[in-house]
Amino acid sequence: MISSALPQLLRPRALRPGDLVVIASLSGPLHADYEPDLEQAVVVLERMGFRVRRAPLLEAGRHRWWSAATPAEIAREFNGLLRDPEVRAIIAHDGGQTVLGYLDLIDVEAITADPKPILGYSDISLLHLVLYAQTGLVGFHTDLATSGLGGHWQAAPAARRAELERLYATLLTSTEPIGALPAGPSWECWRAGRTEGRLIGGVINRIVLAQATPYALPLEWFDGAVLFWEELGGQASYVWSYLQILRHAGILDRIAGMVVGIPTAIDGLDSPDASPTLREIVLDVLGDRDIPVLGNVEVGHAGPNLPMPVGTRVALDAQQRSLSLLEPAVRPHAMTGPVG
Repeated sequence: MISSALPQLLRPRALRPGDLVVIASLSGPLHADYEPDLEQAVVVLERMGFRVRRAPLLEAGRHRWWSAATPAEIAREFNGLLRDPEVRAIIAHDGGQTVLGYLDLIDVEAITADPKPILGYSDISLLHLVLYAQTGLVGFHTDLATSGLGGHWQAAPAARRAELERLYATLLTSTEPIGALPAGPSWECWRAGRTEGRLIGGVINRIVLAQATPYALPLEWFDGAVLFWEELGGQASYVWSYLQILRHAGILDRIAGMVVGIPTAIDGLDSPDASPTLREIVLDVLGDRDIPVLGNVEVGHAGPNLPMPVGTRVALDAQQRSLSLLEPAVRPHAMTGPVG
């Protein structure tokens, strides 16, 4: 059973130049058409100064239903990476629909013994939330390898790509806080205010699903937190329903601020038939809860993604359209054990 007391934050050791980063199939398969994107992701990680290896299940054409392999096979490979002292970080090749199948098969003791950055978003949101709940591990909610580093990043202007590379390298190697994230022109103040709190979030449907498992975050952990979320696909009414679930669960009464990602391929937003905007949906469910809300931030499927280290403290000023990381996501080499 997960304690209601806030955990001591478990930060991985800072990466060094030449450290090994493994790209793994933690959920969906690799389709042959995306092999060039994966190869480009390797180039990006190498340019950041890391050695890169592909895990064995990351093989074009390998699949089982909608997954790279069975949940047990994925968990076996994942656990092997967690136990391997040479592996210093794991980045998911893509999202998908598989993480729910192996939440109970993860070697949590290996994570506690040697915490490593696990990078990704979408279905990987579940890993961040559940492992934070079980161990206090910082969750690296970042772009995926194939669709992100090798996809969205390559379509971005050169200056933006360079900015993201510096930002991700700093996230993984620096024991100093990053500070203000680079604000984009899409950022909007949906409700003014300023707050500081722990970052908790991911894809909103995965947040709701995580709370339905035995690995749910205790409600007390949402006290004073900054909830960030985004969504891909489905209906606008689904988003409204997910927010209503968070309201019924008492989560919206506990958080101190909200960051909302750019919506992607959601039917029923901003259409000609007077359907609502995402801002209207959010404010409708929040009601008179007077918390700052920053909208249309690059934290999801719209990509490229800004890093959102789950469990660390941030400062949010919605009116100034500012979001700052107040703590590092990694710890110095000289220190051992969990670090708060």
